[in-house]
Parts: sequence; C-alpha cells; structure tokens
Amino acid sequence: MITITRLFDFPYYQQEKYTNIPDALASKQNGVWVKTSTQEYIAKANAVSRALLRMGIQKDDKIAIISSNNRTEWNIMDIGALQTGAQTVPIYPTISEEDYEYILNHSGAIYCFVSDAEVLRKVNLIRAKVPSIKEVYSFNEIEGCKNWNELLILGVDTSNQNDVEDRKSNVKTEDLATIIYTSGTTGRPKGVMLSHKNIVSNVIDSAARIPFEAGKSRALSFLPVCHIFERMILYLYQYYGVSVYFGESIDKVSDNLKEVKPTVITAVPRLLEKVYDKIYAKGTELTGIKKNLFFWAIDLGLRYEPYGANGFWYEMQLKIARKLIFSKWKEGLGGNLDLMVSGSAALQPRLARIFAAAEIPVMEGYGLTETSPVISVNDMRNKGFRVGTVGKVIDNVEVIIAEDGEILCKGPNVMMGYFKDEKLTSEVITDGYFHTGDIGIFDADGFLKITDRKKEMFKTSGGKYIAPQLIENTMKQSRFIEQIMVIGDGQKMPAAFIQPNFEFLKEWAVIHGLDIGKSNKEIISNEKVIERIQGEIDTFNKKFGNWEKIKRFELTPDVWSIEGGQLTPTLKLKRKIVMEKYIDLFHKIYN
Repeated sequence: MITITRLFDFPYYQQEKYTNIPDALASKQNGVWVKTSTQEYIAKANAVSRALLRMGIQKDDKIAIISSNNRTEWNIMDIGALQTGAQTVPIYPTISEEDYEYILNHSGAIYCFVSDAEVLRKVNLIRAKVPSIKEVYSFNEIEGCKNWNELLILGVDTSNQNDVEDRKSNVKTEDLATIIYTSGTTGRPKGVMLSHKNIVSNVIDSAARIPFEAGKSRALSFLPVCHIFERMILYLYQYYGVSVYFGESIDKVSDNLKEVKPTVITAVPRLLEKVYDKIYAKGTELTGIKKNLFFWAIDLGLRYEPYGANGFWYEMQLKIARKLIFSKWKEGLGGNLDLMVSGSAALQPRLARIFAAAEIPVMEGYGLTETSPVISVNDMRNKGFRVGTVGKVIDNVEVIIAEDGEILCKGPNVMMGYFKDEKLTSEVITDGYFHTGDIGIFDADGFLKITDRKKEMFKTSGGKYIAPQLIENTMKQSRFIEQIMVIGDGQKMPAAFIQPNFEFLKEWAVIHGLDIGKSNKEIISNEKVIERIQGEIDTFNKKFGNWEKIKRFELTPDVWSIEGGQLTPTLKLKRKIVMEKYIDLFHKIYN
C-alpha cells in the first residue's frame, strides 16, 4: 500500500485502495456533469507535469491558480504542478487588482491559471506590473488567451515521464507545497507557507474523526478551494475514496444538492444560517395542523441533546418529528445528506442542535490557515460531540491555553512560517507553539470552546471586556438581522452596526400591512422597522450582563458582501473595513 507523505500521493493511494472511481471528480459543463475517473485524474496530472517540465519549470517555482468556482481542472493542475517540485499559489478571485498585483509579485509566480474571462480581465489589468509572469492560461475557452488544454496536448508525449518520476522522488515531505495568502493586520496579505507534511498530517490525523463510508460517499464541494479548509477536505475525500462533485456556484447550491444528492458537504456558519432561515420561512407559510407540527418539531429540535440525554419521552417525540417534519428537510437537501462539516467561524449552538435533531449533524471544527487548518473537530461517534464546542483536539496535535486565555497550538500541522517574513513568523511561533489569536477554554471532558478573537475583544471606557463575536452570534438568531458588528472599543458602552434582512423585512411588512418603503435607504429610516429591530435587540440583550448589552445601533442600507468588501471570502467580518465604511454612523452613535 502506498504511504502518503506528499500531497500528490493522494490520487495514487485512491487508485490503489479503491481501484478506479468513475466519478472521482465531477464538474458541470454546459448543463451536464462531466465525470473524471481516478485513472483519468492521474493521467491528466502526469500530462500536466510532463508539459511543465518541457516549459522549463524548476523545483520551487511558483504557479498561481485563480478560479471563481471549484472545478476538476483546479485539482489536476494542483497535482500536476506539485509533482514537478513546484509550489501552487491559490488566490481568491474576489480580491482587488492591487492585491492580485502584490501576491503575484511577492510569490514570484511564473505562470498563472485563471478560470474565466472576468478573472482574466483583472489579471490583465495588472499583468504589466508583474514581470515574473511568463504566461497566463485559462480553464475556459477565451479568445486571445492560451488554454490549459495546451498543456495536456504538450504532455501527450510520455517520453519524459521518467523525468517526472525523478522530480517526484526528490520532493520531500518537509518541502514547501503551497503558499496561501491571508489578510494581514497591516492590510497586506500574508503568505502562509504550508509543507506537504503540514497538510498530509492534518488529513491523516483528521480522518479518524470523519465518519465516511470509505469508497461509498459522495460530496458536493462549493466553498472556495483556494481556502485551506476546503482544499484539505478535498485531499481527505481522495483519501476516503469519496466522489467529489463541484458546485456551480453558491447561488446554485440548492439546485446542485438536489441533482448530486451528496452524503456530505462542508459549509460555513453563515450558509447554514441561511439554510435554516429558508426552512423556517417555509414553515411560516404553512397553515393549520401542518404549521403547528412544524413549530412543535422546531421547538423540540432546539432542545436537542445528543446521546439520549433528554430521556425516553423526548426521544419518542423526536422520532415522530423526524418522520413527519425533519425528513422533508433532508429531502430538500438532496435526500442523502447525513453529515455537514463546518469551519471558519463560530456556529450558533441552536443550529448545531436543530440540524442534529434533523439527522443532518454539523461537525463543527476549529483551525486556521497557519495550522493546515484543523486543530479540533467534533465527532458524533463515541460521545465525541458536544454542542457549543469545536470538539476535541485531533491526534498528534497539542493545545495549551496561555495565561491570558489564548489558544496555543503545536504539531506537524503548524506552518513553516510566513513567506519572506521571518520577523512576523517569530512573533506568532514561540518554542514551536503557534499563537492562534483566539481565546478559548477546555471543559472538564476535554472539549475545546472558542470564546472570542483576542484581537477583536475590547474594553469599554469603564474597563469592562466585551467579546463581540459572542454577542453577534446571539443577535444573528433574529430573522430581522442579516449581519451585525459590535463596536465600542474605549467608549462608554457597546453599540452595533446592523445590516437588516431586507428580504424578510419586506415579507414582515406585507403580513402586517405596513408601508416601509421600497429602497433599502427608505426601509432603514422607517420608524416601525427601527422599533421592531430595537425589540429584537432588547430580547437578546437579556442574555448578557449590563455592561455587554447593546445600548444603541445604526442600520446600514448596504448588503454586506464579499464584493462590497465587508466580508472575507469565507463570510467573516472585515472589521476594520466595516468601521471605516460606517465611520459617520460611529460618530453619530458616540457623539
């Protein structure tokens, strides 16, 4: 059996253990799912490797990949490049041209592979300022741009396959595999250097926590593969012989779920919130006994505790709710979904409860790009799941809590360092421990709980600490609140910027016969809307100490988005940018 020590070992391991999976990778082209078998995956990766050698690629050269959607070509290029001893530099498609320019120059990328015309347009705007780039190739057919198929054609001749094998044998597990750029506090992206060992160890050490039926599972992949969370999961899928179908886009996830009928997906909390809100909205449209049953099931689900902790009578009721109500939820998500893995941000405990009650458990995990990424993860088996926690630390990884509450991590998953930045590396890694910047605690049974980001916690002028994420996650349980950012560093009280759920507000207005205006600007100025959201704030404020309560808020007319700059590609708040954007509202609150 092949021993996996480098990332390009995964497809070969898959082929050896599971023979030839016909839909190892699948992407939709012109409305049809095009399947790539394990054998074809390897053959094309080798063709890419042979072509790259003929193009003069040397060990440690950098190849950038920028794709606006997950696709089979991304994975083939990744393996094909890594086999030559080169490194891949995945780049978020939604970042600014300025960041494109910085990353491509900082990494010294020689070739750049893009997905489509829009990404190509952005690259072309700054290409003259990136002298290292020799050529840009596209996965889609675009007039005037070289196509990645040219590499497959150039690599048809197998006469230099021995050279590829030589390159592969010279790649060590400790060698750099990829540089992933993540936002820095200075505004400049930081290049996280991850070795083959970093990611391979994380896949192997996380594998025992994920209850896949090896060789029989099917995944739908739609989170950005340029993020280490989804990328590591893709290698994990290959390790377990999971068929991977790449979603067309976030907007088409619902359709793709029904077509693919996956057994597993990965998600971020914001997406799960939206799924739940849609289900809830449909429930409000029901009438009579159906509506009563729906909300009875919801109430039951929100009280869910694993492993029969609520007793026999609760479990009996849950069995009925699953048959009458929750089975329809599952059907709406394709019918076969029995596992969701969540990362990137804190999951609201109510969502963990309700989805577990519906037999679609969310295995919440925790980690950072710098830790490849998984540090800990929940597991429904063997009482390894606890609501409100991110599970127990995975094998071979050590976590300690510093005196100030910061989580420190040590293990084979901790990055090599930041590319071309030894100073910053030495600031975050001391004695082998990576300083995560997160505050957390272990409970009595060894489950890890994240309480906040160290850098995001702040003090009011009265000296009281505020943990904004905890307050934000609680407030976002309101259907009226789409996004919220708690503010108040150095001020006398906490306050918040709120982006209302405009779609829901319009529905609410119709039901209550209210005219709240048509434009977002009109809606946020409407007294009835402000009064209603104040009511929501008052309700959730009861969960917090007096010093933590949101005393004032301002509504924003913008829909916070990746494109608008308020959210990261994994839908986390860009606090600095949100603050700058709404500085006038800040002064309105505190002046």
